[in-house]
Amino acid sequence: MIVAIDGPAASGKGTLAKRVAQHYGLPHLDTGLLYRAVGAARLGAGGDLDDVAAAVAVARTLDLAAFDEEALKAGPVGEGASRVAAIPEVRSALLKLQQDFARQPGGAVLDGRDIGTVIAPDAEVKIFVTATPEARAERRLRELLERGESVTLIEVLADIRRRDERDAGRGAAPLKRAPDAALLDNTHLDKEMSWLEALAIVERRRAEIGL
Repeated sequence: MIVAIDGPAASGKGTLAKRVAQHYGLPHLDTGLLYRAVGAARLGAGGDLDDVAAAVAVARTLDLAAFDEEALKAGPVGEGASRVAAIPEVRSALLKLQQDFARQPGGAVLDGRDIGTVIAPDAEVKIFVTATPEARAERRLRELLERGESVTLIEVLADIRRRDERDAGRGAAPLKRAPDAALLDNTHLDKEMSWLEALAIVERRRAEIGL
């Protein structure tokens, strides 16, 4: 069973994907970390985020086992990730890695922005997770403050809006809901309620296709 979970920044898709994977005993890939790793590498090298050749070179040599998830989820890395993710050549370089992960025996859970539309359009279960920009900004602010970062709600909301516009407007694999993806708007749901709704979606789909 392949489960594709898409959604904008700070919608909670990663948290849900991890729980779905754990519940069903499936491997999980946060595909956003791939782009964060590319962005972090370019930022760390003091390089131009818009240097296509350099970004592609990084994308082709990523090692999933070497990821430092906490470091990659730092605030500044998110902006870099959004910028390199808009480069078609970078997305192309990472396509096979993601598709191979999805198609491993037994299935997998992947979360990102184009899982149900590009990476695994044949996924048995597709969920599009969303919330208002304001709700997502408040969640991301709490997360960043807990990490000791000095940011304001206004700054985080502006970053969320910029990333939404860039993700939805890019020419290569823009963020959008797959036609057959179930919508999960968790603006007014806490983490547990959101999880129960996601679980219900997966179970309904499993019953429909006899899994």
